[in-house]
Amino acid sequence: MVEADALGKEVTSGDGRLVILHEISFKVMAGEAVAIVGASGSGKSTLLGLLAGLDVPTQGSVRLAGRDINALDEDARAGLRGAMLGFVFQSFQLLPPLTALENVMLPLELAGRAGARADAAQMLARVGLSQRLGHYPKHLSGGEQQRVALARAFAARPGLLLADEPTGNLDAATGASIIDLMFAMNAEQGTTLVLVTHDEAIARRCGRLLKLRSGALID
Repeated sequence: MVEADALGKEVTSGDGRLVILHEISFKVMAGEAVAIVGASGSGKSTLLGLLAGLDVPTQGSVRLAGRDINALDEDARAGLRGAMLGFVFQSFQLLPPLTALENVMLPLELAGRAGARADAAQMLARVGLSQRLGHYPKHLSGGEQQRVALARAFAARPGLLLADEPTGNLDAATGASIIDLMFAMNAEQGTTLVLVTHDEAIARRCGRLLKLRSGALID
């Protein structure tokens, strides 16, 4: 499902170059759950952005289902993301002017999917928010906002789910319930999961761990 080959990322810093990632290579098979762990600043979120084609590597390549995403233009990468990927972010990334239902409907409508409203409502019911369809993000708790984000991520039945510190803005109890829900929905749909986290207890729920240290893969 995902293959990174000698992936590297550098940026200009002052008069020199700052290496963020260095020759990262690994594969994630379809249906696998893999955690990427490491200290803050180790390059975890940068790696996730490269896997999604949201950022461009300085060197190396990323293949999604066999397609080299860096050989595609931005429109083609966006189309591939829409068809294959689901995202769960630490900061929820809900659109404030849209209700919970509309936030979940949006990617379905952009993909031209028939029955988007019914599918979105069904997915929100799955995450326990059937009574919150018409609520805006500002009227939802952090845990409820992340449940909307999970519903949005899984609504299109993506082949690959990328989750970036999904409990980072939640208290321990709420975060634990979100993680339980995410893994349950992932199992239901048979989705491939790549999870970035600093919490090794969460990471151990995945089948495999990839450890980053100072931009290098040490596992």
